[in-house]
Amino acid sequence: MKVALAESVARLPRGEGLAYEPKFDGHRILIFRLDGRAVLQARSGRLVTPAFPDLAEAALALPDGTVLDGEAVIWTGGRIDFAAVQRRAAATPGRAGILARRLPASYAAFDLLAEGGTDLRSAPYARRRERLVGLLGPLGPPLQPVPMTTDPELAATWYETLTATGVEGLVIKRLTGPYRAGARDWRKLRHTDVRDAAVVGFTGPQGRPAALVLVLPDDDAPVVSSPLPPALRTLAATTLAGRGTRAVEGRAMAIGVGEVPYRTVAPGLVAEVEQGTTRHAVATVLRIRDDLINQV
Repeated sequence: MKVALAESVARLPRGEGLAYEPKFDGHRILIFRLDGRAVLQARSGRLVTPAFPDLAEAALALPDGTVLDGEAVIWTGGRIDFAAVQRRAAATPGRAGILARRLPASYAAFDLLAEGGTDLRSAPYARRRERLVGLLGPLGPPLQPVPMTTDPELAATWYETLTATGVEGLVIKRLTGPYRAGARDWRKLRHTDVRDAAVVGFTGPQGRPAALVLVLPDDDAPVVSSPLPPALRTLAATTLAGRGTRAVEGRAMAIGVGEVPYRTVAPGLVAEVEQGTTRHAVATVLRIRDDLINQV
């Protein structure tokens, strides 16, 4: 199932009939509770049920015929840890259970797409939201509805004060709007275009990588960064040499080129990127860090 998307805006939209939600920096996941089992799907369409056994188990408490849209997030030290949730998403089935105990996930649900087998995507957001709160309220963590307000002043306060917890901005929706899969009907206001991205590989030789292959927030389809400048190529080569690389190859989307092959690396390497918005996401690497050994 394709997910609804959001268009970036430079200032907070105001007006009648708008709803505001905090934008969590996690891993976008659809939860399907169908035919007596739970299935988790990432934004790309990849099934990630084995990587999040804790969320899959919690989803069994949902009524059959339920479909949720939201973000899997992990809290460490009182704030959202994007690198940790990406490690969870990349975990092999053999390690998923261990990581679930060390880094338990929460699910910040922001939409209800089906309930009791009834497709709600054509219903107005206000109705979907009311039913979402009614459904998840009695269950409690780790499945929880995101906060929502129709007060732009409160939304502005959230925007200014929640950054300390890792909330990166706001998502704005029309109360009367349907859920349009693949369409950018929603709006998003971020504090900055500098974001954390998980490094999953590189292109070019290991001794002088041409670009990094990244998984950006809200997605799990790997993309190739803009070409690395000389200083970052040297830093990337040193960091990769210290971690070692995997012989496994994958394919990622490169702007203007299409799919290209790349060498994969173990989870835990993070890049701070400046993300531009054209027809496709353009990511320029600003800094590289290894969250597993705190190496900069």
